[in-house]
Amino acid sequence: MTGDVADLFDYRQLRETAVATMTVVDVAEPIVVLGSAQPLGTLRHDATVGPVRRRRGGGGVVLVQPDDLWVDWWIPARDPRWSDDVRAGAVTAGRWWRDALKVLVTGDVEVHEGPLSGAAQHRVVCFAGRGPGEVFVDGRKAVGLTQWRVREGVLLSSVLPARSSAALVGKLAIAPEGLADALDHHTRSSLGLDDAAAVVDLLARASGSPAVLRQRLLP
Repeated sequence: MTGDVADLFDYRQLRETAVATMTVVDVAEPIVVLGSAQPLGTLRHDATVGPVRRRRGGGGVVLVQPDDLWVDWWIPARDPRWSDDVRAGAVTAGRWWRDALKVLVTGDVEVHEGPLSGAAQHRVVCFAGRGPGEVFVDGRKAVGLTQWRVREGVLLSSVLPARSSAALVGKLAIAPEGLADALDHHTRSSLGLDDAAAVVDLLARASGSPAVLRQRLLP
């Protein structure tokens, strides 16, 4: 696998969007998404990695898979939900998820409001650590979150996985010791979230999003 990789979205078009937008994204097949600062060499140089994209947001690699609950919010800088506080913006999105999940799951739903934490070597993968705004159920990670901030607004991107991220371990050029154990996160199945539409509806209400767009991402 050589060269660079395409952006995950058309970010120029996003910056031109003047209204707040909630988008539910799905994929036709598993896609590996690199963080903005991660080199392509983070991944193995062979064909087993599969389709790769790059997002404009911090954090580590994410394996996005069919049936994941992937929800993004674009919040323009003029919107009342905008905050110039980086951590506060992420925590706000996490609280939207918390309010939705508390209706649907059993257990203690909490939002991580502190700084990035977890073993530094495991941060190569998003779901192996704790970041601001990320959501945990009974201490186990359920929702990963990243953000991309520009003068026009902020993109808050979140994923609740449909299945394990363990396959990522074999896709890395160097897999840190203990990474597989650190990737023990919740899934839709472990939380009993069979009705994706119900989750989306609750997230739309919690975030004050009057309309929900849907986007299918092709590799």
